[in-house]
Amino acid sequence: MKNLFFSLLRTNAGSDLNNSILLFFRVAVSVELIVAHGLKKIGVGTTFAEVVPNPLGLPDFFNQAFAISANLVMPLFVILGLMTRIAALPILAVTLTGYFILHFNDPLLVKDVPFIYSLCFLLIFFFGAGKYSIDHYITRRREEY
Repeated sequence: MKNLFFSLLRTNAGSDLNNSILLFFRVAVSVELIVAHGLKKIGVGTTFAEVVPNPLGLPDFFNQAFAISANLVMPLFVILGLMTRIAALPILAVTLTGYFILHFNDPLLVKDVPFIYSLCFLLIFFFGAGKYSIDHYITRRREEY
């Protein structure tokens, strides 16, 4: 189990240019998610906090807490490169639910936002955080011992 956890942290992204691009990409997408969607969920920049849709019929508190963490907390983990692949999973759960359930019958111009976020975080999930991350530092230190 411990080896599985550390294999989720490891990234083999290649060149310094690729790692720099991964850093920029994960920071840019995560900041955009926080600013465009996360802050509204706690009422920053709006009169009232956004009411989070509950298409799965989960308990309201759990649904709200999960959406807030997926739009505010998990992107911070992705920015830092801390447990990046694990942090991408709740974000993907929210964006894929938005695309496949909440906006399934909506026009393409409405459902393209959760689709693009899903693609971005799928890319981050599969590639990992890259060399410029806390994940890389942790796995490098572990391999030295």
